[in-house]
Order: sequence, then structure tokens, then C-alpha cells
Amino acid sequence: MAEERLQKILAKAGYGSRRSNEELIAAGRVKVNGVVATLGMKADAAKDDIFVDNQMIPKSEEPIYIALYKPRGVLSDQAADDPRKNVRDLVDVPGHLFAIGRLDLDSEGLMILTNDGELTNLLTHPRYGHEKEYRVLVATRPDENQIAIWRRGVVLEDGEKTAPCIVSIIRWHGKGAWLKVVLKEGKKRQIREVGKQIGLPIVKLIRIRISTLTLGNLKPKEWRYLTEEEIESLKKSTVQKPVYRRSRNFPRGNQKTKRK
Repeated sequence: MAEERLQKILAKAGYGSRRSNEELIAAGRVKVNGVVATLGMKADAAKDDIFVDNQMIPKSEEPIYIALYKPRGVLSDQAADDPRKNVRDLVDVPGHLFAIGRLDLDSEGLMILTNDGELTNLLTHPRYGHEKEYRVLVATRPDENQIAIWRRGVVLEDGEKTAPCIVSIIRWHGKGAWLKVVLKEGKKRQIREVGKQIGLPIVKLIRIRISTLTLGNLKPKEWRYLTEEEIESLKKSTVQKPVYRRSRNFPRGNQKTKRK
């Protein structure tokens, strides 16, 4: 492999952002082949012995990028002490993979698995504000006030308020409705907690998009490698952030309240 700057190698290995890795190097906590590294130093991740705080980082592997449809009942986390099935059990690929876009046990849809620590950090850190899009089935038909409250932000039980987001009704479904929800943050069980707070119990939750990558035709438990174009698009999206345009779509008929 070609030589790269140390901060980039460390980022790919999952040591955070390039800036934070520059601080590690400046503090003298990084060594290359036994020599304390300095800013600007380059190394070959496949050949050189690179240590952070006296712990050797694994030799560089070929980058892997996988799109997975996580089904309900499968854990997103890869905890060694949990006997339940997790997403890693569904993908027969050797080596450690980071999970991007974790979903709770009862939710399903798109996740990304990769050994690219730098991309993982860029797509998961809240400050980058990448969009995640969902299809959400709620048990009751929402009125315009409930949709408006959800869009503005809802105070959860822990006292934190959710950020403004996109919410629109796609279609009625029996006594309930299918919603489009687009978030730029990912608090734990956020959509389910919001639904609970505003009186819209969540029946089904499917993630269909992470940044520029869509679920496509994948079925539950299926996975595939990303194309070069998809990988490049994801990397570009970490530079150019999307901007919200609030949707006001609302199906005609059967609303609980009238428009003013």
C-alpha cells in the first residue's frame, strides 16, 4: 500500500477524526516502528508497526463497505457476552466491521457495515448531521397538530428536546398511517419515544436511507457490497451537508382537525 499521513491511517482504524489524531501525534502518544511520531509523518499501514499508547493497531485491510437489511429481532450491537443473534451473524465476511446506523431490536432496515473507521466517524458523529430516512407505521391517524409538534421538536422523558425534522404522511393505513420521517440526529429509540409522547404509538419502523445510500431492493437478512459510485457518494456527502426543506404534504380527507 502507498504511504499515507498518520492521522489519516489512525482515522481509518477507528481512532476518531483526523484533528483528534493530530493531537495524539503532537502529544507523543503515537509511535511508528518504535520511533515517536511527529506531525506530517507518513507510514504504510500494511507494513509499518504503528502504536497508540503502546497498543499496536491492526495492519491495514482492504476496505469493505456493506449494505445490510437488519430484520426485526436481531441486535445491531456486536456484544460478545450477549447470546442473541446480531447483525454480524448475518454477514459472512472475516475481520472486524463497524456498524453505521444502529437500530433497536424491534426496528428494521438499512445499516452499513465497514472496516473504514474514518467513514464510520463521519457518518455517525452528531455534528455532521447526516440524514436518515424512515418509513413509520403509526397505530392511529395523526392530525395536523401532532405532525406540527413532531416537526418542531419534542421534549423526551430525559428532558432533552429533539431537533426539528421532516415528517409527512404518505398514506392512511386502516386506522393508522404510514409516515415519512427524516432525522439528522439519532437519540436512542427517538422515533418510538416521540410517538409515545404525542400519542402516536409506533407499529413498524423501517429505515430506508442513510445519507445518500438507499435500501433499494434488499429484503430482511440480505446484504450486498456497495458499488464504487455509492462509496464515493457517501464520502462526498461528508463534505457537503444536506439542507432540510420542510415538507407540508398532508393527505386529503379524514383529518382530525381542519386547516386554518
